[in-house]
Amino acid sequence: MNSLRALRDRAVAELKAAGVPDPEVDSELLLGHVLGLGRGEVQARIAVGLEADGAQIEEFGSLVARRAAREPLQHLTGLAPFRGLELLVGSGVFVPRPETEIVAQLAIDALAVSEESDPVAVDLGTGSGAIALSIATEVPRARVYGVERSPQAHEWAKRNAVMIAVGNFELVLGDLATALPELEGTVSVVVSNPPYIPIGAIPRDPEVRLFDPEAALYGGEDGLDVVRVISKRALSLLRKGGVLVLEHGELQAEAINMILEKDGWCSISAHKDLLDRDRATTAIR
Repeated sequence: MNSLRALRDRAVAELKAAGVPDPEVDSELLLGHVLGLGRGEVQARIAVGLEADGAQIEEFGSLVARRAAREPLQHLTGLAPFRGLELLVGSGVFVPRPETEIVAQLAIDALAVSEESDPVAVDLGTGSGAIALSIATEVPRARVYGVERSPQAHEWAKRNAVMIAVGNFELVLGDLATALPELEGTVSVVVSNPPYIPIGAIPRDPEVRLFDPEAALYGGEDGLDVVRVISKRALSLLRKGGVLVLEHGELQAEAINMILEKDGWCSISAHKDLLDRDRATTAIR
């Protein structure tokens, strides 16, 4: 029973019984993590009937048990894919989600049409650095700043910045409401994936509820307290014609539109994700 196939099949059954959404994918990724292989290589070795050694079996069993307890896969492997990057993640930082990739794309698109030779972008609440580092690598002419208020998340972003090593990115530990006063009136794009879950709306997924930091999830009674802060701060940071990009929940577009209108933003538009749900709002200074 040391074959990779048997190990994978037992893990799939265990994760399926625990309610893990993609048990086969997770089992093969965890097996690949133990073996130092990609998922395709794992599948190839399963197909030819290769076996694991005792230490590999023990490590794999421990990881599967933790995943069955709904610890995020990304915490177990230590990596989270985001656009073209692989980011270091773990306890104390929000795990970036695929739906946030559209938010990064909206910011990248806004920078792409900027006539400035070196436009400035600011990511307020950068977390792991996912959005900011994506912008910095995909728009090398931009100067990109990531602001994070959590010391724990800031440390993860620092590790990712060192690993990815882009010269046009600067990380700042500070309050989102007052960050980067030296840049006021000069920024082309402000982007943010703020905490936007209402405090009474507990997430269904244990991976989110039990492991993502609360400060990255909950945004007050209606979920929009941090959005209000970002709206005002972005007005100060952006130059005239600059763009704000905000991620939000699928039912919050109308409320955010009202907040932005009241603050004086123009050309407010909601944008859908790949599942046709409202996922982001853009506005112009």
